[in-house]
Amino acid sequence: MSTSMRAIAVLPGRREVTLLTEPEPRIGSPTDVRIRVLEVGVCGTDKEICAFEYGIPPKGSEHLVIGHESLGEVVEVGGGVTKVKPGDLVVVMVRRPCDREECVPCRAGRPDFCATGEHVERGINGIHGFMTEYVVDDEKWLIPVPKALRDVAVLVEPLTIAEKALIQVHEIQARLPWSCPTRTKGWCHSAVVLGAGPVGLLGAMALVRDGFRTFVYSREAEGGAKDALMRSFGANYISTEATPPSKLAERVGGIDLVYEAVGLSRLAFDVMAQMDRNGIFVFTGVAALRGPQPLDTDTLMRNLVLKNQVALGTVNAGRDAFEAAVSDLSVFLERWPQAIRRVITGRFPLEDYRDLLLGRPGGIKNLIALAS
Repeated sequence: MSTSMRAIAVLPGRREVTLLTEPEPRIGSPTDVRIRVLEVGVCGTDKEICAFEYGIPPKGSEHLVIGHESLGEVVEVGGGVTKVKPGDLVVVMVRRPCDREECVPCRAGRPDFCATGEHVERGINGIHGFMTEYVVDDEKWLIPVPKALRDVAVLVEPLTIAEKALIQVHEIQARLPWSCPTRTKGWCHSAVVLGAGPVGLLGAMALVRDGFRTFVYSREAEGGAKDALMRSFGANYISTEATPPSKLAERVGGIDLVYEAVGLSRLAFDVMAQMDRNGIFVFTGVAALRGPQPLDTDTLMRNLVLKNQVALGTVNAGRDAFEAAVSDLSVFLERWPQAIRRVITGRFPLEDYRDLLLGRPGGIKNLIALAS
């Protein structure tokens, strides 16, 4: 007997955002897992999809169920499932491989580096997402989560952005002697995080955990709530109002790594110009297309060449970053329990979706809670 469930979806053809009902999914293969969705994070990508900047429904559907930051509980497994069991907590990976045989990354199990651009992503492009009551997926896309992380586990997916970045940073910087034979006060390299939203905050925590002397650079005044939050887990806070980009390196004492998490291209490139020798810049934000802006390209190019600098972009994540995120959340919860819990501002019922997705709710990270 078929039963229905609620889901938040966009209908791009009608430019509508709605709460609809559709049949509950059922297990269809031996390695399928049926999951009850507990919580879904609301992020900028969801809001951009609801503004119809992008978002593609699955083939044959006029709607796309959104949401890609998930936490769920396994309720049923197929006969061939070996890695999870009913009652386990899981996070579901987002990006799936394209079908092109010539795509080496996808065929190697790394769709986060898809070479064709024909990949699909749950809740974003071609596959329904998690802002619904139940989902079914193959066990190979599930990341088990310890029950001790129940309160914060929905942060795994946004944390994977920083984890993937750090994996790439260490791989790239292995090209040179970048280790720290001597550390001052327990740190070595200096990192600047641009932006104090969820991606920036989680990135700052990951950088502190990784041993970086970490500075968060954002627009809020120094001495306020954001400043106190950063200092509670060992980061430093610098306001853009108090210190312009041209003075940032002087205040930091040399910038070895920039982790951009704000999506403002002018600010990003102004800070890039201040990086130290052998520095590395990580872009994670997707800047709005505001039109041409003045930029000192000569200085940026000279620095990249003469100072052996690297700039990279990173999006989505593979299993290695998801597993690292689960591990790091355990560390964060042990070392900074109040700080990591403060990243989550509030949990709201499904019926509040319009305010969360189309309004301007305050706080850091808001969640839609579908089950207790």
